[in-house]
Amino acid sequence: MIKISKIEYYLPDKILTNEDLEKEFPEWSSERIREKVGIVQRHISADNETVLDLAVKSSEKLFKGYDKNKIDFILFCTQSPDYFLPTTACILQDRLGLRKNIGAMDFNLGCSGYVYGLGFAKGLIAAGMARSVLLVTSETYTKHIHPKDKGNRCIFGDASASTIVEAAESAVDYKFCLGTDGSGAENLIVKKGAFRTDFELNPEHEFNPEYLYMNGPEIFNFTIENIPGLIHETLDINDLKMEDIDYFVFHQANSFMLNYLRKKIKIPAEKFYIDMEKTGNTVSATIPIALKNMMDKGLIQAGDKVLMAGFGVGYSWGGTVIEM
Repeated sequence: MIKISKIEYYLPDKILTNEDLEKEFPEWSSERIREKVGIVQRHISADNETVLDLAVKSSEKLFKGYDKNKIDFILFCTQSPDYFLPTTACILQDRLGLRKNIGAMDFNLGCSGYVYGLGFAKGLIAAGMARSVLLVTSETYTKHIHPKDKGNRCIFGDASASTIVEAAESAVDYKFCLGTDGSGAENLIVKKGAFRTDFELNPEHEFNPEYLYMNGPEIFNFTIENIPGLIHETLDINDLKMEDIDYFVFHQANSFMLNYLRKKIKIPAEKFYIDMEKTGNTVSATIPIALKNMMDKGLIQAGDKVLMAGFGVGYSWGGTVIEM
C-alpha cells in the first residue's frame, strides 16, 4: 500500500501567452485558442534550461519540511532528457545531495507517466526495496516543437513535478489498470534524434523529422475509444462505483477532449477537475500539478478517493485510485 505524502511543482519563468501566439499566427485569435484548447498561457523553458534543472527546483521545494535522507529511490519520468546517457535520475541524486545508497532510474513515458510512476513506486515498496520514493515527472516538450507548428505550440508547456510516495500500512491497496497499443506510435512521435534512420516524412503534414509530430484527430479517436473503458475497468478492479469517487483527475490534454470524455463517461461536472489554463499540457506533469492545486485550494480532503487516468503517446494509458 502507498500514499502520496507531498507534491510540489516548478514552472519556468518564461511565459508564452495566446496574445504572443496571435502575433506570430494572425489567423488564430487568442480567444479562438482559449476556446479550442482551454489554455491562455504556457511556461517555456529557456534555451539552456533542461528537465534536470526543472527537477532540481521542484524537488528542492519538496524537501522544505521533509527530510530528504528518507528517500530510498528516484524515479524520473521524461521524454526530453538531458542526455541519452547517463540517466538523468543519477545526476539528480548528486544535484540534490541525496544519499548514495539509493536506487535511481529514468523511464520514458509521456502522458501516462505519472500513473505508471505510482505503479512502479508501489512495486518497489511492496518488494521491500524502498519505503520512500521520489517520483519526478519533468518535461521540456517545447524543445521538440517546430517554431512554425502553431497547433502544438498552443497546447504544450514545460514543467516539473516532484512527488513523495511512501509506504502506508493502513491505506487501501488499490489496483492499477494499464494499457498499450504500439500500432499508434507514429501518430505522436519525434522521428529523428535516436538511431532509427529508415523513416519517411510526409511534407504535407510534418515538419522536419527532429521535431514533434502529432496527428490530433487520431489521438482524439484513440482517447475516446479507450479511456471510457479504462475508467470502468479501474472502478471494477477496485470494487468501486462512480459515486464512490470524490474526484476524477485526468491527464490535462486539452479542455475540449476532457469535457467530451467527461460527458461520454457520465462523470458529474462537480467531480471532474480541469486546470490547464495557466500551464498548458505539461505531459507527465499535468496530473501531479492538478493534484497539488486541488490540495492548495482545499478541494481534496483527507480520505478522499481520487481516480487518476493518464493517456497519450505510445499509445499508452493507465488508471488507478489514490486515497488522499
